[in-house]
Amino acid sequence: MNKSLNSLGLMSGTSGDGVDASIINSDGKGYYKVLINEYFEYTDDISQNIYNLKSNINKLEDIKKFSIEINDLERKITLFHSNVVLECIKNNDFVIDLIGFHGQTILHSPIDKYSKQLGDGKLLSQLSKKKVIYNFRQNDLLEGGEGAPLSPIFHHLIVKEKKIDLPVCILNIGGISNLTLIKDLNEENLISKDIGPGNCLIDEWMRRNKKGNYDKNGESANSGKTDKLILNQALEDFENIPDKNINSFDVNDFEINFLRGLDLEDGASTITDFTGKIIASKLSREILKSNQKISNVILCGGGRKNKTLIERIKLNSDQTIKFETTDDYGVNGDFVESQAFAYLAIRSFLKLPISFPNTTGCKVPATGGVYAKNF
Repeated sequence: MNKSLNSLGLMSGTSGDGVDASIINSDGKGYYKVLINEYFEYTDDISQNIYNLKSNINKLEDIKKFSIEINDLERKITLFHSNVVLECIKNNDFVIDLIGFHGQTILHSPIDKYSKQLGDGKLLSQLSKKKVIYNFRQNDLLEGGEGAPLSPIFHHLIVKEKKIDLPVCILNIGGISNLTLIKDLNEENLISKDIGPGNCLIDEWMRRNKKGNYDKNGESANSGKTDKLILNQALEDFENIPDKNINSFDVNDFEINFLRGLDLEDGASTITDFTGKIIASKLSREILKSNQKISNVILCGGGRKNKTLIERIKLNSDQTIKFETTDDYGVNGDFVESQAFAYLAIRSFLKLPISFPNTTGCKVPATGGVYAKNF
């Protein structure tokens, strides 16, 4: 076995509510062990700033237009992450070799070959006195890929470590939903893509109605009634969007204006049905395209906790499919992505590929991440 490293992965998802932090020990190839999983909620001002900025940034020109606000928020986010690092290591006696710093995505536009994550890796290295790997997407973009999704190689490791029967599908429901199809243990055969909205539209509906940042357990949706007319029209409009032939989405690719006039519960039910039907349809389509007999789908990400959403995905899916969660295999589904970026940091450090032609669309398997040692 190669020498293993301790890596701290820091992940702030599209919801912009906080930072997931995981420390793993891994050789970057076929072994990993989780040492720490912790969640750190953003302060209200950081969370609100993220939400406001993302609402204003919809295209490349907006990056320049809001450059002052972006720089200010990037510093705040980096300082917050530095405090997270200190909290994670202060009561532990093991040494952190690397930090995998995902940052906060503010715009992802694969058509423009552009992806912007807020987070100053050099400053984080200086403050934490640790080696930092950041800006994971840039090299993949340069290699012709879309910069996302990047977690499939870690999903592959989970399947390998937990000896999960193949073929299998990992369905991550974060702000965006993405799947990884694993037919064998050859990492170059991984298939992955974003398949539609995850939590982002449901979260947006709750925020607009000032009912928090998400629909806990899908309770609001469960107590409402879906407006079938609005739902069917929205699904038809979604299907008629010109195929941009992309594998990855940004939250700005979706909107909820069609819910106008609905009350909280009925709107929550309608948007949850909309999300569930898209996920189920795209999931079935990708499984069919893979020519694999996949009967087991393993869920991870915050969306797996939305009982109403999961029920509606199941209702619209092939009834022969068995839905499980990574938790059923001893892997906390809240921290799969933070563990993934800890793992990606190690692979980047070892110059191993983190993306593949059938995951991001890159021309050849590509490593990625910018290395910073600023202390």
